[in-house]
Amino acid sequence: DLIVHVRDITHPETILQKATVLSVLRNLNLPSHLLDSMVEVHNKVDLVERYKPTEENALAISALHGHGLEELKQEIEKKILTATGKKILTVNINLEGPQLSWLYKEATVQEVEVMPEDGTARVKVIIGSSAFGRYKNLFPN
Repeated sequence: DLIVHVRDITHPETILQKATVLSVLRNLNLPSHLLDSMVEVHNKVDLVERYKPTEENALAISALHGHGLEELKQEIEKKILTATGKKILTVNINLEGPQLSWLYKEATVQEVEVMPEDGTARVKVIIGSSAFGRYKNLFPN
């Protein structure tokens, strides 16, 4: 669903390495949307004083120190959701009904926050449009 190209930005041949990787990817005859949505990651920025990517849309990280990893995670999540046609939603459910079981079978449940006072829960899910449509038809409230 997504290509993430991680480069060692401190390598003396980093530009050549990028060109080689892109050439190999093009020769694989991958769908153009995969190449167009590729995430470019510049790693080891902690070794370059005041590093700023010169390439458009490149993310600067230091895997060693954790710098930029949250931004990278968010970018990957956004692009994966776009590529797969899925959404992250929070739905309120009645715990006495079959909704939670259905969501575990048909979606990816990320978080369940139970409200014991009224027997409900807030459920954060990753779900496709068609599955969410089925959910709304089965559980209109």
